Amino acid sequence: MRLRMRAAPGLLTLLTGVFVLTGCAAPAPRPSPDDVIKAATGLMTDACLVRQGLTPPRAGQSPPAEEHRRVSAALFGTGPAELSVALPTGYVVRAHTDGCLAAAQRRLYGDQVRWFRASVVVNNLGPEAAHTHRSLAEVRARHHAEIADWKALRAHALAEATTLLTNPPPTGDTRP
Repeated sequence: MRLRMRAAPGLLTLLTGVFVLTGCAAPAPRPSPDDVIKAATGLMTDACLVRQGLTPPRAGQSPPAEEHRRVSAALFGTGPAELSVALPTGYVVRAHTDGCLAAAQRRLYGDQVRWFRASVVVNNLGPEAAHTHRSLAEVRARHHAEIADWKALRAHALAEATTLLTNPPPTGDTRP
């Protein structure tokens, strides 16, 4: 009996240590869907710029002005914007269909034009509500179709991004 009593506190200390150590080794949090899509977009746009002989921009770097213009044109497109959505607030949002970012969006979302239109509307629901003096719930109900389209396209993008990041092409070519 005396052995049990002496062994029990030692065993209790050992088990407590195991539980404490196990509790400290919690798994890393999963990245958000936005983080996954952003990482895949960055991977594809960087690869696109490199294929064009350009250096992908990095935080804290200031390339020469001419290089900056070339990278910006390759990334965002050139010439008149081909896509346009007029918002109830009076603002007009435009985007290009050429450029590395547009190519990445086509690959991830499956349809850049639908994604552009849906995302512009969904990202401006709050300003529309304020401008039209309606509740956000009313504005959301009014844009039910765009919200559903946004959700479907975003789910497609998350699946594509996950596949790209977990199974990159063997050559490293993430060409959209």
